[in-house]
Amino acid sequence: MTATFDRIADFTFDLAPVDLAETTQDAAALMLLDTLGITIGSGPMEAGIIARDTAALLYGSSDPRVTARMMFDGRPVSIAGAAYASATQTDNLDGHDGYNPTKGHIGVVVVPTLAALAEVVSDISGPEALTAVTIGYEIAGRAGLALHDTVSDYHTSGAWNALGAVAMAARLKGMSRDQLRQALGIAEYHGPRSQMMREIANPTMLHDGSGWGAMVGLSAVVLAEQGFTGAPAITIEANDVLDHWEDLGRFWQMEHQYVKPYPICRWAHAAIDGTRAIMLEHDLSHADIQHVQVNSFHEAACLFREVPDNTSKAQYSLPFAVAAQIVHGRIGVEQISGAGLSDATVIDVMSRISVAETDEHSTRFPVGRWADVQITTTDGRTLDSGDTHARGGPEAPMSREEVIAKFMEFATPSLGGTRAAAIRDAALGLTRPESKLSDLAQHLYDAPEA
Repeated sequence: MTATFDRIADFTFDLAPVDLAETTQDAAALMLLDTLGITIGSGPMEAGIIARDTAALLYGSSDPRVTARMMFDGRPVSIAGAAYASATQTDNLDGHDGYNPTKGHIGVVVVPTLAALAEVVSDISGPEALTAVTIGYEIAGRAGLALHDTVSDYHTSGAWNALGAVAMAARLKGMSRDQLRQALGIAEYHGPRSQMMREIANPTMLHDGSGWGAMVGLSAVVLAEQGFTGAPAITIEANDVLDHWEDLGRFWQMEHQYVKPYPICRWAHAAIDGTRAIMLEHDLSHADIQHVQVNSFHEAACLFREVPDNTSKAQYSLPFAVAAQIVHGRIGVEQISGAGLSDATVIDVMSRISVAETDEHSTRFPVGRWADVQITTTDGRTLDSGDTHARGGPEAPMSREEVIAKFMEFATPSLGGTRAAAIRDAALGLTRPESKLSDLAQHLYDAPEA
C-alpha cells in the first residue's frame, strides 16, 4: 500500500466527530439539508419517476443486509439501486450544491449514500453521520481535482464522486483497509467517465452522471466485501496526483461548497445574478427591457441557446434562465417544467438576450464563475452590472437562513409543511451529541401522501 492510500485510510477510519470543527459540522448539516430539499423537490419530476421505477425493475436485492428503501418512495431495492435512484432524481433538478474547483457536485451522491446505508447499519449518532458526510465530501472532492488535473477531457461528477460513496460505506460498515482499497479501485475503474460537454451541447436526463456514480460506488463496496479485487485508484495513488491529497484533514472542502439559489446550471448563475441586481436596483419589469447583453466564460457561453422543450434543456439554458428571472423575479420548479416551458412572455424576452464569451471571465474559471450584464431599456438607458460572481459560494455566500428557507420552498409542495419541518429540524439537529441518524432517517423513505 502507498503512503497516500494509508493517509486516506487513516482519515476514513480514524477521524472522530470531535476532530471536526463546529463550523465543519454545521456545514455538513446544512449541505445535507440543502441536498435533501432538491431530492424532495425533484420527486414528482419525470426523471425521478423513471429512475425509481427502473431501480425497482433492475436493481433489487435478495439479501436484507444490502436492501434499502428508496427515498420518498418506500419500495425496497439494493443499496446500490436506492442510491442510484435518489442521485439520478436529485441530479435532474439542478439545484444541489457543488464545489467550484471540481467543476461538479458531491452532495448529490453523498446524501443518497447516507440514506441507503442508514437502512443497513446499526443506528449511529448524529455527529458520526455528519463525520461520514464530511469524509464523503473530502474524498470525492480531491478525487475530482486529481481526475481533472490528469486527463484531457472534462468528465462528469459521477466519474469521481463514486469514491466518496465508497469511503462513507467503508467507514459506516466497518470494512477493512484492504476492502477499502479494492473498493476505491473498482469504483474508479467503473466510474462513468462521461463527457460533460456532450451533455451541455445536448441536454438530457443524463445530467452530471451522478446516478451512475452512486450506483458504482456502492456496487464496488459490495463487490469488495465479497472478495472482488480492483486495481489501485490512480486518482489516489498515482505519483502525479499526490499533491491533491497533501492537505487532507487540514483544509476542509466541506466548508467551501456553494449553494445554488436557482435550480439551473451553475455556469448561468452569474448572468442571472447580474441581471437580478440591475432589475432590483432600477425597479425594472420585463416590459422595460429592450436588450440584454451577457458576457461570461467559455463554458457558460456554450450553454443551450434555443427555446427549451423539456426540463433538462431549460436547466442548461442561460438565455432561458435569465429571461425567466426577468419575467418572474425568481426561478423555481414551475419555471423550468410544465407550462413554464411554453411561457410566451419568457420566450419573447429570451429573444432579446445575447451571450458572448470574454477572455477575462474564462481565465477565472473554474475557481470563479463570473459574468457582466448590460441591459438596454426601452427608454434608452444602458445599465451595467459590473463584474458579478455567482451567489452561494464562499465569494458571495447565502446566509444560513436563506439556505433553510430554500429547503422549505422545495420540500413543502411535495411533503407538506409538517413533514418538511421535521426533516429540517432533524437534519440540523444531527450536530447535537445525543442525536441519532434515525431521528432524520425515519422521515426519509415513505412516499408523499397523495
